[in-house]
Amino acid sequence: MDRRRVLKNMGLSLGYMVATPTLLGIVQSCKSEPVITWTPEFLTQDEGNVLTKLVDIIIPKTDTLSASEVNVNIFIDKFANDVMEKEQQDFFKMSMGKFLDKALADSGKEKAADLTAEDLEPVLASSLKYSKDDQIKMNDSITSYTEALVEGKTSALDDETTRFAFANNLRGLTIWGYKASEYVGEEVLAYLPVPGEYIACGDVQELTGGKAWSL
Repeated sequence: MDRRRVLKNMGLSLGYMVATPTLLGIVQSCKSEPVITWTPEFLTQDEGNVLTKLVDIIIPKTDTLSASEVNVNIFIDKFANDVMEKEQQDFFKMSMGKFLDKALADSGKEKAADLTAEDLEPVLASSLKYSKDDQIKMNDSITSYTEALVEGKTSALDDETTRFAFANNLRGLTIWGYKASEYVGEEVLAYLPVPGEYIACGDVQELTGGKAWSL
């Protein structure tokens, strides 16, 4: 086990930005057509349903498609199942569980299956609403926690920090998955799979209508 790689990834600072054959296969398998019925591979069905609601809170439908409409929920589940190492999977599950416990307690509901977007949104917002100084302290706690686990030591993380870790990680993965989707790459960003003339100092508004390149 590469300890530095595990700590970087488990530290939840988007240390996942690697292009492996497995990851590229996941991106290519999550096409833009929305999946009506979906059975998660890593999460339970109830957790998968909650994940779908959460990614749409992070990226709702506006003049562009929502996150779940381009299958970001499926991307995250497959990423967790196929790319994350065991320690990362355990942390993702544990932190999601703490997040759901808070949502259930605040809503007065007993089952994750009953949670609505209205129940989840305030928990997500409160889990991300911290000053930069507080976020630095929380990330330091997360690093210490994961380092202890890698070394085989017993460690604990308070619930508030754990919820922050889940929400922050989920937000990053959702944005990443959305930007990597076929829909965003071809229809939202400027897309030119076969390069044409190189124009070094062209005006972006004239060249792409103000859009960033997807490639």
